[in-house]
Amino acid sequence: MAAEIFCNRWTALVLRELLCGTTRFNDLRRGVPRMSPTLLSKRLKELEEAGVIAATPTGQPGVMDYKPTAAGEDLRPVIMSLGFWGQRWVESTLSLKNLDPALLMWDMRRNLQPMPLPPRRTTINFIYPEMRPDRKSWWLVVDGEKVDLCLTDPGYDVDLYVTCPLRAMTAVWMGIAKLGSEVEAGRIKVTGDKSIARSMQQWLGLSPFAQGERAVP
Repeated sequence: MAAEIFCNRWTALVLRELLCGTTRFNDLRRGVPRMSPTLLSKRLKELEEAGVIAATPTGQPGVMDYKPTAAGEDLRPVIMSLGFWGQRWVESTLSLKNLDPALLMWDMRRNLQPMPLPPRRTTINFIYPEMRPDRKSWWLVVDGEKVDLCLTDPGYDVDLYVTCPLRAMTAVWMGIAKLGSEVEAGRIKVTGDKSIARSMQQWLGLSPFAQGERAVP
C-alpha cells in the first residue's frame, strides 16, 4: 500500500517540492514543469486522501495551500535519500541532458542565501546564450529575505550579469563542477558589482544534494 502511494509517477517530485516549502499549485507547476496540470491535481488529491498532505483554503477563490502532514514529513528522509542516491550513482552525462532553465532557476531561487548580498534590493541577470529568446534571460531580484524569479525584465538596474551555457550552470548547481573552476576556464562569465561577484559562491543556491559524493565509475 505504501508503494501504491509513493511510487506513482511524479509523486516523489511533488513531495520534494512540498517538503522544500512550496505550497501553491502554480508554484508546484514551476517546480515540476513537465507534469501536466491535470495530473498534478490528481496526484495532490490522491496524496490528500492518503493523509500525506493537507489542503487548506487561502480565502482566495480556488486557491489552496498544500502542506505535508506528519505522515508527509516522515517521508522526508526517503525523498532526501533518493536524491543523494541519484547524485551518487546516476551518470553525470545523463543528468546533464534535456536541461530545463526554468527548473534550474526555480531551484536556485529557492536555495539562494540573501545574507552575503548588500542590504538593499539586488538584481542578478542570468543569461544562457544558446537558449531560445524567450528562455535566454532570467532575473533574480533579492530584497531582504524575499527572492523573486522573473523571466521578463523587472525594470531594475542590474547589479550582476552571469553569462554561460545552461549546462555549465547546471553542473555547478548539481555539484558536478566547481564555480571557481568554471569562471577561471571562461565557461561562466561574471560582470558587474565586484563584491557581489566575489561572494557568488556564498549566495548562489545549490542543489541540496550538491554535497553528496559521486561514486567512482
